[in-house]
Amino acid sequence: MLVIVARAIMSWFRPNPRNPIVRFLYAITDPVLYPVRDFIHYRLRLNLGGIDISPLVVLAALWALRALVLPWLVHVVAGAG
Repeated sequence: MLVIVARAIMSWFRPNPRNPIVRFLYAITDPVLYPVRDFIHYRLRLNLGGIDISPLVVLAALWALRALVLPWLVHVVAGAG
């Protein structure tokens, strides 16, 4: 989650694409953000005036998974032991 937030904040500036930290953040987040971005722009055909909401969608999905799946997993593991 922190990497996606860092990527979103970094997008407000013009970072040097040759910077190793910038390249690392892109390499980590692009495989997650690109499919969401493509779905929003090409499947749903939402034009938000250049605003990319894919980090918000991914963060919401991660939060929902953490809130729903993690308690279930704890319950399953605790019940099996």
